[in-house]
Amino acid sequence: MDYIKPENNVTLVAVWAIFAVTWYVWFFFFKPNYKLPPGPPGLPLFGNLLSLDTELHSYLATLSQTYGPIFTLRLGTKYAFVLTSPSMARQVLKDHDVIFANRVVPVAGKKAAYGGRDIVSNPYGPEWRMLRKVCVSKMLSNPTLDSVYTLRRREVRKTVGFLYSRVGSQVNIGEQIFLTVLKVITNMMWGETVEGGERTVVGAEFREVVSGITEILGTPNVSDFFPGLSWFDLQGLERKVIVLAKRLDQIFEKMIDRRIKMNKESENEREESKDFLQFLLKLKDDRDSKTPLSMIHVKALLMDMVVGGSDTSSNSIEFAMAHILNNQEVMKRVQHELDSVVGRENVVEESHIHKLPYLLAVMKETLRLHPALPLLVPHSPSETTSVGGYTIPKDSHVFVNVWAIHRDPSIWHDPLKFDPTRFLDAKWDYSGNDFNYFPFGSGRRMCAGIAMAERTFLYFLATLMHSFDWKLLQGHELDISEKFGIVLKKKIPLVAIPTPRLSCPDLYG
Repeated sequence: MDYIKPENNVTLVAVWAIFAVTWYVWFFFFKPNYKLPPGPPGLPLFGNLLSLDTELHSYLATLSQTYGPIFTLRLGTKYAFVLTSPSMARQVLKDHDVIFANRVVPVAGKKAAYGGRDIVSNPYGPEWRMLRKVCVSKMLSNPTLDSVYTLRRREVRKTVGFLYSRVGSQVNIGEQIFLTVLKVITNMMWGETVEGGERTVVGAEFREVVSGITEILGTPNVSDFFPGLSWFDLQGLERKVIVLAKRLDQIFEKMIDRRIKMNKESENEREESKDFLQFLLKLKDDRDSKTPLSMIHVKALLMDMVVGGSDTSSNSIEFAMAHILNNQEVMKRVQHELDSVVGRENVVEESHIHKLPYLLAVMKETLRLHPALPLLVPHSPSETTSVGGYTIPKDSHVFVNVWAIHRDPSIWHDPLKFDPTRFLDAKWDYSGNDFNYFPFGSGRRMCAGIAMAERTFLYFLATLMHSFDWKLLQGHELDISEKFGIVLKKKIPLVAIPTPRLSCPDLYG
């Protein structure tokens, strides 16, 4: 952990001494007599914090081989429970879904998300249900996504043009995918509100702020493990995220003010929702609506769109590209399907993606091996309950290691092999009903953006594989190893060289 020393070291020592004494008093005299799952022994005060590996998903999978499908970790003053089997996941995400419907929200995350008013952080209740309904039934519904397709298409075609200009040269595919996905998301959020050169300036600032917030949220924070120390902000993470969140809020305020002004100037603009911001503002101003959507909610939902949709989609597409380049048979089959459905005289449109079952299987297999959130978003029980015959105390942290379940050899044949054909059977979907495969989670708090994630992944990957042939630098081997973080990503960026494969140069314009 990256600790920031206070100016007065004596104060820091005194604070830790107080906490050490408090911990010993609690542990020996007031600790509840729960029947907890087994787990590795820990140190006084710190518990298992200092023994955690940076590649947390694989480290926890290894621990499960010793301690079983449910085990205990003590992280400072917090109990954490790790589930690594379908039966345990079912008990938490289905059998006791309501009890485990709250989230573990880090201190920095709450400060970044308007005090936890977004859909990810909000505790289960009426406000969360309202936000979920807005997202699933309205903002991210198929009709709404169809209405903003032209905004997505524009950015994807710009990226194709850029890659065409780089033919024969090496391209950092992961970086280009991230930039494109971020532009696609911001384009869908406020469309024509920003034009010309200002779009580039706003996009650059947005990218910087989002990257900064994501990095902070992925940094272990002392305040989360020892809540009594949060006032001191020993690592300075809360101060940093407040600064970044303010910059993000200023961008949102600017876009909202401009959109409101545009709406006043053109009544015709109000008749049709052309981007998410327009849609949310109309919903907020709808006096007949029973949905009490506030301006804070509007900005919190926009923030969720950016932070939750950029890294997850771009990293998953990069993993898929890496596996395709690493397997010539998969590449040939993907491109053959694309040529049969689209042809080399046309460009891929989003209307094609539902006619590409093998490409969909590639997506599902990618998410099996590399689920975007390998431990999902941690859950927290609203009351003390029992799972697997053990006691799970109220307000503890519960991690579901979907990464480990997806690689369990007792469930999956040859689990480390990238084999899309295992998903050509329509049995597997994203509903979260089968706890052998649930990359988007399950239950009430499963991902609200599945429809958009599927469209983004398939449309962009289809375009990249249809428009170009790809090859690695001569003498370079492809590495598909992972790096754990708030979102799983490739440890080594994917770099490859594009070659045009369409019939006419005009198709790259």
